[in-house]
Amino acid sequence: MTAEPANTVLSVDGLTKDYPGVRAVDNVTFSINTSSVHCLVGENGAGKSTLVKMLTGALEPTNGKMSVNGQAYAPSSPQEARDGGIATLFQELHVVDELTVLENLTLGMEKTRFGFFVKSDLEDRVIQTLATIEPSIDPRARVSTLSVAQKQIIEIARAASSGASIIIMDEPTAALSEREVERLFTVIRRLRENNVTVIYISHKLDEIFELGDTVTVLRDGKHITTCPLSDVDGRGALIEMMIGRTVFQTYSPRGAIGDKVVLKAENLTNTLLKNVSFDIKEGEIVGFYGLVGAGKTEVARALFGADPFDGRVTFHDKSGGKSPKEAIAKGIALVPEERRTQGLFTSLTIRENVPVMNLPRVTSKGVFKAADVRDASHGYVRQLGIATSSIEKHTEKLSGGNQQKVVLAKCLFSQADLLLLDEPTRGVDVGAKTEIYDIIKDLADEGNAVAVFSSELEEVLGICDRIFLMFDGHLQEEILNGPDVDIAHILNVVTGGQDSQHQEIAL
Repeated sequence: MTAEPANTVLSVDGLTKDYPGVRAVDNVTFSINTSSVHCLVGENGAGKSTLVKMLTGALEPTNGKMSVNGQAYAPSSPQEARDGGIATLFQELHVVDELTVLENLTLGMEKTRFGFFVKSDLEDRVIQTLATIEPSIDPRARVSTLSVAQKQIIEIARAASSGASIIIMDEPTAALSEREVERLFTVIRRLRENNVTVIYISHKLDEIFELGDTVTVLRDGKHITTCPLSDVDGRGALIEMMIGRTVFQTYSPRGAIGDKVVLKAENLTNTLLKNVSFDIKEGEIVGFYGLVGAGKTEVARALFGADPFDGRVTFHDKSGGKSPKEAIAKGIALVPEERRTQGLFTSLTIRENVPVMNLPRVTSKGVFKAADVRDASHGYVRQLGIATSSIEKHTEKLSGGNQQKVVLAKCLFSQADLLLLDEPTRGVDVGAKTEIYDIIKDLADEGNAVAVFSSELEEVLGICDRIFLMFDGHLQEEILNGPDVDIAHILNVVTGGQDSQHQEIAL
């Protein structure tokens, strides 16, 4: 590594991370100046999360070097990263509501001797740090009485008082109101004034331009550029750097779409969703596309009766299910985003998983029809191409793609008329993705309605007939898929572009 400028706080040189068959981060090299807000941007799958995990000691690089404040830096754990001067704030808050602000600030940092606490200047130091960052927060207040933004500030103060010279913030405004966002920005600017560098990760490009000094763009695991934001000619130029290629599209118009509306949603509203309205037709594949915190999963959970909401859902001209049990009974099935924890009983076999969403189908007068379950399981193994030596194989031993196919088999066995697929190909290889896409198209061709909730633009452009663009809980725009789709416009809308306006969808 060549000599670094005196104002460099972090350098990465040739950083690479390989997984079997995949290079997630590819020879990335850049540096970050001290006392700055350095923004990290890129599409989903660009390599941001993997890079951050290497910076924070959660992953070991395959190749490459890092340095912090001119010293070699190779953390083997998040604790070593903190000791080396890098702290991280994730979207999920790590505070204890039952404790006071002061107790949270000092938690895990107390001095001990022979198992007993030893008096130190720790409390005075953290109180002084909190007062510098946000003097309005009372150190004696119980954390449960504070807002989400104030809890974030506690985490920031804790990181700063630990001596961190770099604080990584991953989508910190996802759960904040506009007023709370402004307060957070004020805190970040104070950190910069106190010689703390912030690495700021956000899909909201307006925040990047308002807050950032410099930006690093990643694309397909590669470093595209690091430059002052003052050198970037607006959102359009930044989006062009993020895309840098033609998005792979395989969509071709389908003839199976009917005129009959299967589901109509009107003004869905809850803690995140804001008056979301749309419809889905028989034989149609619709896509809900947006970035982190946009509300895609919340729409799926509302339609499945898993989350409460205001508004109205009608399915086949009748009221939708108010619980997952009711939704399944009415003909709605969900493939959840977290297949291992929410979609499968991993301790059970393929055969035991398949019938669980429609047990009445395999019982007669209280007698379980085991032969029917075996026949159905064998049929889905063949139909979906599940790679297994036996239907008696436990699903925890299957690959990610084959686990996803078992979840699909459960939904197919339920004989649902509407399939809700939340991130249906997350964590599966390219071959399994293609197979799952073919299954989705076949289901729609047979007259089933399918809704795909995805953060992968290639996915929704490849298989969906209509695409609903979401940002910050709003359904911003409806796009009819086809060869003339404007990719830059889509990314502008889902990142909160000022020229995109919320459009009420006529029902």
